[in-house]
Amino acid sequence: MNCSSVKKVLFYKLLKQKKAKEMMAKMDNYKFSEFIQIAKKLNEVDIFPLLMGSVGLEVVTRESWEPQDLDIHVPGDKRGWEIPPELCIYNWQRIVSIMNSLGYRLIDLHEHEFLKEGQSVGFAIINTLPDFAGIQLKDLKMHETNGAKYYLLSPAQYLKVYESSSKDSYRADKNNRKDFRKIDYLKRMIYGNEK
Repeated sequence: MNCSSVKKVLFYKLLKQKKAKEMMAKMDNYKFSEFIQIAKKLNEVDIFPLLMGSVGLEVVTRESWEPQDLDIHVPGDKRGWEIPPELCIYNWQRIVSIMNSLGYRLIDLHEHEFLKEGQSVGFAIINTLPDFAGIQLKDLKMHETNGAKYYLLSPAQYLKVYESSSKDSYRADKNNRKDFRKIDYLKRMIYGNEK
């Protein structure tokens, strides 16, 4: 293969990679756009959600984390899973109605998980953050996008969440490798090369 042929092959490989990244960004933008639609509806009933998980981390880091679902935290009982699932999230019936109006159906009450056209959305309790990761609710920063108001963690707060998650037995079995990659990235983002 001559030099010109090698350059063409490399050019097409780079073009394919760029298109793949653009496709991934569009998919992830879809997830974030879907969150914004949900947040707008929640705002109508005075619920201001916290965008968690990989989609929220993508917004904060501007890196793709290949999110599988949307993780949304809303106000609830800080005892969490110690009480019946239909009682632990405040305004649960309103949330179910909102999600139904957006075309989602509840598929798992215990996990508070909804599904629409392959898009999974899980709800959890924002009030567990202080005990779980040492993040005080008063320290969360409100954001607004296209009229939707929501909370988003800072990189340092995300680091606390993923460090706590990596010690959790459920996540350790399920997502440990991804969590450690995120922890490493966040440490480099926050501290540079010193950690």
